[in-house]
Amino acid sequence: MVLNMSDEEFDGHLQELRRGTVVLASLRLLREPGYGYGLLEQLSAAGFPTDSNTLYPLLRRLEKQGYLASEWNTEEARPRKFYRTSDAGHRLADTLTRDVQAIAAAAKNLP
Repeated sequence: MVLNMSDEEFDGHLQELRRGTVVLASLRLLREPGYGYGLLEQLSAAGFPTDSNTLYPLLRRLEKQGYLASEWNTEEARPRKFYRTSDAGHRLADTLTRDVQAIAAAAKNLP
């Protein structure tokens, strides 16, 4: 039996799969301090395309949960909020990395 999925359904499944990986990728990339727009570019270049309407709420949520720390840089003409992964964020990223690797290995072994 062949399932016929619309492009919209297919894209929805891909989006669902990628949602958690953006958290992991952000935590890993922000081991070096960065700001939102720069992170969007880094994520895209690394194969995790994300839009700003997804990323900025994610950054605020991770900060509120203690996985990111932030500070404002007001030295430039336009103030920017820089984020960096906290110690708790490092632990979470390491755990998520191991889990993603285990899931990928398990999926690879499926018939």
